[in-house]
Amino acid sequence: MENQPLESELDDAELVRLSLADPAQFSLIIARYKDRLLRYVRRLGASNLEDAEDILQDLFLKVYLNLNDFNQELKFSSWIYRIAHNESISHFRKRQARPEAYSIPLDTPGLQLLANDLALDRHVDAILRDEAVSKALMAIDPRHREIIILKFFEEKNYNEISDILKKPLGTVASLLNRAKKSLKETMPKEWHENK
Repeated sequence: MENQPLESELDDAELVRLSLADPAQFSLIIARYKDRLLRYVRRLGASNLEDAEDILQDLFLKVYLNLNDFNQELKFSSWIYRIAHNESISHFRKRQARPEAYSIPLDTPGLQLLANDLALDRHVDAILRDEAVSKALMAIDPRHREIIILKFFEEKNYNEISDILKKPLGTVASLLNRAKKSLKETMPKEWHENK
């Protein structure tokens, strides 16, 4: 029996090449991205698991059908996140509204990173602070929420966010700054650190 490398040992480019050579290997791409894309789609606004799974099914079908068109000079993760973004928006439009995103679990590391980045008072109880940040995140403009999710929860860099949202780097930077400002404005004033 031939020794196949483990999925975790392969980079995205190798997974794409394997999938193009043998369609059965596409399951490796699904295995790598299913959980993180499910989380991303839920954070964007698929408030129930069934809707998120429907979006994911459509997303992976689209990825499979368009894998030949993927430009291998680009980053695969940015490409698949862009498709996830588009499929989510399409799904929400079909439902005639962009629903509320589900609340973010309080033990999510991104909440602590975001609270620190917003320069919120570190003396405020961490759980209370994270809960307030999570609620505030659900209250801001969906475009602002999305860029914060990509940066702090999906840990994407500016170039990846630019690729996913199809916006220039400068626009990404200013949009992220506006999003953080909007989020901070929804937080209690007494929690802001004096700088």
